[in-house]
Amino acid sequence: MARDYYEILGVERTVDAAGLKSAYRKLAMQHHPDRNGGCEEAMARFKEISEAYSVLSDEQKRAAYDRFGHAGVNGGGGNPFGAGGAGFADVNDIFSQVFGEAFGDVFGGRTGRSQAGPRRGSDLRYDLEITLEQAYKGADVEIAVPTTAACETCEGSGAKPGTKPGTCTTCQGAGRVRTANGFFQVERTCPRCGGQGQMIAEPCGTCHGHGQVRKNRKLQLKVPAGVDDGSRIRLSGEGDAGQRGGPRGDLYVFISVTPHELFERDNLDLLVTVPVPMTVAALGGEIDAPCLVSDACDGRCKQSVAVPAGAQTGKTVRIKGKGMPHLNGRQRGDLVVELFVETPTDLTAHQKELLQELAASLGESQTPRNTSFAGKAKRFWADILGETAQ
Repeated sequence: MARDYYEILGVERTVDAAGLKSAYRKLAMQHHPDRNGGCEEAMARFKEISEAYSVLSDEQKRAAYDRFGHAGVNGGGGNPFGAGGAGFADVNDIFSQVFGEAFGDVFGGRTGRSQAGPRRGSDLRYDLEITLEQAYKGADVEIAVPTTAACETCEGSGAKPGTKPGTCTTCQGAGRVRTANGFFQVERTCPRCGGQGQMIAEPCGTCHGHGQVRKNRKLQLKVPAGVDDGSRIRLSGEGDAGQRGGPRGDLYVFISVTPHELFERDNLDLLVTVPVPMTVAALGGEIDAPCLVSDACDGRCKQSVAVPAGAQTGKTVRIKGKGMPHLNGRQRGDLVVELFVETPTDLTAHQKELLQELAASLGESQTPRNTSFAGKAKRFWADILGETAQ
């Protein structure tokens, strides 16, 4: 008859998860086979403890066990791992989950798991600098990325053409070796082959036994519209080549946008400062502001901006939908035009006289915004600066 799981772990049926885990840790350390010289009795006890913990640590299995006993978790048998009992590798997986991978390695939890198989290549980072115009409309650019590639001379084997790598005699091809330290067994990377599991008697003259060479790879990259500083583009399988037939790593392209001489970006909005003649600022009118509204725009496209009468320096005019596109949607920001009112310089004596007359007129008038005064003011400004009043 199968023993009660609570009895095996030496806990009460009301034990909580923390108490259950603590009991398992204590018993597992005590009865682990590597700590008992491979004793069969200790191995059987260790499997029994791990079996009990695997059921009671699972809320659903524990509820079924509390209600129906062993029949509730394995259909009537006494072993949730199957009729043949838990495989030792499965037990060590439970052990490693509780104690961490480092303990699993120390106690042999990874025994038999070869480290010398195919290895995935390393991921790479590439920093790409683009212009604001490219960020606005997107761009197709070519980049040259220094990566590792399989050596063509030896076809990636690392051995001189006509020869083959041999199995490492120290680790027997496993890539890892185990050494005893009292009742502990420590597993580490094989010092002779460096975890490769193979030894090369005659290295390839091109890659010097590494099986890989470094070279620049030219790649076509599509930069989507709307990218900003810090945006990241992942190119799957474009990183370093894998070892021993392993897959390539990935390439991560980090975007930075160079500062623009005219525009400043604020999230999706584009900010630009535009000078406004004093006459236009006083009387109102229209000016041209630079924008990026066209897909073929070179940064010198123009957008008409209405300037309200009496505009002051710092006044902003917002033009909807003329800013940056959203990276993952149809939304667009605005073009925010900040006005900078220019004061005329190098006035002639006549122009100064007219300005003084205007100043006096403004000081006397009690209704400077009436229609007759507006017409008079326009004529003054036009006469002073030689411009056509708007």
